[in-house]
Amino acid sequence: MSAPQTGEAASPLQICRIMRPDDANVAGNVHGGNILKMIEEAGCIVGTRHCNTQNGDRCLAALVRVEKTEFLSPVFIGEVTHVTAEITHTSKHSLEVQVKVMAENILTGAKKLANKAALWYVPCSLQNVDKIMEVPPIKYASAEQEEEGRKRYEAQKMERLETKARPEEMMPSPPNPEDPPKEKHTVGFSQSSLIHLVGPSDCTLHDYVHGGVTMKLMDEVAGIVAARHCNTNIVTASVDAINFHRKIKKGCVVTVTGRLTFVSNKSMEIEVLVDASSVVEAEKGKYRAVSAFFTFISLDKDNKPLPVPALKVEGEDEQRRFDEGKVRYLQNKEKRLSDKMRGQ
Repeated sequence: MSAPQTGEAASPLQICRIMRPDDANVAGNVHGGNILKMIEEAGCIVGTRHCNTQNGDRCLAALVRVEKTEFLSPVFIGEVTHVTAEITHTSKHSLEVQVKVMAENILTGAKKLANKAALWYVPCSLQNVDKIMEVPPIKYASAEQEEEGRKRYEAQKMERLETKARPEEMMPSPPNPEDPPKEKHTVGFSQSSLIHLVGPSDCTLHDYVHGGVTMKLMDEVAGIVAARHCNTNIVTASVDAINFHRKIKKGCVVTVTGRLTFVSNKSMEIEVLVDASSVVEAEKGKYRAVSAFFTFISLDKDNKPLPVPALKVEGEDEQRRFDEGKVRYLQNKEKRLSDKMRGQ
């Protein structure tokens, strides 16, 4: 596939991969984190390819934000995923990539839409990672298409600034094994953390962590939280916007922590925070690198939704987070109903 020239419509990219047992949970459902990783890889490829169609420093497209992502159909072991990525908007220093994931049963030929996502990237120079390059403009099919893209750009830019301005709330320390066990179905009972040392295989050409690697770790932790709360098979239903606040460099230790914030009758919202610290520069302390809310559902052996145990809220902070989560839940429910009525 040839790269587009400046001012031309960017060619879409498609990658395919068969789902193997190590991609899935014990029930055979492919982990949402693996789907997110494939989505990000496709976005990075198409974004990097486009940004290197002009003269100047060679650069790599770095992920800065993933918009709310719905997992529309489960993907199973043995199915082939077709991940299609296309650049749909460019600004001076960023580009939007929309990705669609189709799952194919290669025994019957049946295909289903598994996932849709929108990702935002900025091109970073390979000579200086802090130097943001200009993005070659794409050609739009119409002025309306360009205007819609500009509106999406302004909306995500505003949300990123608002998220960055919020005070960093630190997670409580993991429970001491010698302490009495937490009461079942409380936030503390299911809260989970994962500690990961960033190695070369996790990183880009800049020696910074791939966004897809981070999202996969976040989904794993959120899945552990959901499974501990329900004690059933669970799957990722959706992910609210993921904001990448700061880069994570090779050799850092990342602590990925998840906790329940809200539970409805059939879904769980889990806040996941990623904090990073340098092993060789420990005096600099931890910093917040990524944050997001994941939504999981509980399934029976036939992959039908099960009721979720109610969350036992303790204290003012947990109640505040529960109330905020309920607002997000109702907003998302209203949007799904609105999209359904419009036939989207």
